[in-house]
Amino acid sequence: MSLDNVLTPDLLERIRSRAAGYDERNEFCHEDLGELRSAGYLKALVSEEQGGLGWGFPQLVAAQRLLSAHAPATALAVNMHHVWISVARQMVQLGHHEFDQVLEEAVQGHIFAFGISEAGNDVVLFDSTTDATINGDGSVSFTGTKIFTTLAPVWTRLGLFGKDVAATGEEGERPLIFGFLPREAPGWRTIENWDMLGMRATHSHATALEDARVPAGRIVRRLPVGPNPDPMVFAIFSSFLTLLAAVYTGIGDRALQLGAEHAAARRSLLTGESLDRDADIRYKLAEAQLQQLALDAQLRGVSTEVEAGTEHGASWFPRLVTLRTSATRTARSVLDTALGVSGGAQYHRSSELSRLYRDALAGIHHPSDDESAHRTLANYTLGPLS
Repeated sequence: MSLDNVLTPDLLERIRSRAAGYDERNEFCHEDLGELRSAGYLKALVSEEQGGLGWGFPQLVAAQRLLSAHAPATALAVNMHHVWISVARQMVQLGHHEFDQVLEEAVQGHIFAFGISEAGNDVVLFDSTTDATINGDGSVSFTGTKIFTTLAPVWTRLGLFGKDVAATGEEGERPLIFGFLPREAPGWRTIENWDMLGMRATHSHATALEDARVPAGRIVRRLPVGPNPDPMVFAIFSSFLTLLAAVYTGIGDRALQLGAEHAAARRSLLTGESLDRDADIRYKLAEAQLQQLALDAQLRGVSTEVEAGTEHGASWFPRLVTLRTSATRTARSVLDTALGVSGGAQYHRSSELSRLYRDALAGIHHPSDDESAHRTLANYTLGPLS
């Protein structure tokens, strides 16, 4: 099924019409999610044979970009579900069938959330402050706090990880344990602390884990501490960073559109012409378009190469963090321009550009943040520090 048949113009306009209200009320995007689920969007990456839409990764990236141009917070919320489906798809293609359950349950209507981030953990996937205890029946109990748990009100499966508390630190050990927590399992609770500057409709509350037990059959990976070339690590980074870039590219798309519309609607008292005829404003919007088109090419290229399994060796992670950094920087830069040419009325809190600007600022805090991205690029260019 084509993108236009799923994200129809009518559906997208309804989603856009609700975005301001969700933001104003700090309310989760329940209606948006319900409509997207009914359209089959949450199973976009699952094959048609399994009951999904059979989309490839570049098609989903394009769809998330389009959805974000209508409602960034809704797109970011759905992103985290799509990340796990993309990870599972990549892993199953490589023969890791413990991830079959993710694709099967996505078709059944389950919603997957991303329980990875931890306060103060700047190495993200390569270590954890959450304790993992292996029980006699092979299940694993997790204790710790996960922050930014997007989709907190509605997830039914929480993908998370922690570190085996019994590990001795010997070489070759695999103490980082990854699994999927069912919502009906005991031992967890939502910490309702999401009252943020932007991206409010994601309801990315923190999650407290207090001996939250993941059944043995839902444990999908064990990895050593520290950077490693495991395919799941690549699957998570490539899916997360590319889909995240799609959301911020969509914000830039909409900002540029609004900037052009507002400039055309304003008229100079000096010349009597609309401001889209003004040479300075034309230059500024042309520069914003230049940035946006460069990002467009980068996003399309990376998503196509992830899908194709292109071999970039050691340059893959620098490429991915560069895409994510470019996308969030470009969104803010294009919004600066759009606000600058659109007049003081767009500084009002009710303005869509004002809301988009606040949403774009969330990009500062997503992994890989600016410092982490530059460490990755410096190590690739200059070699790691001893």
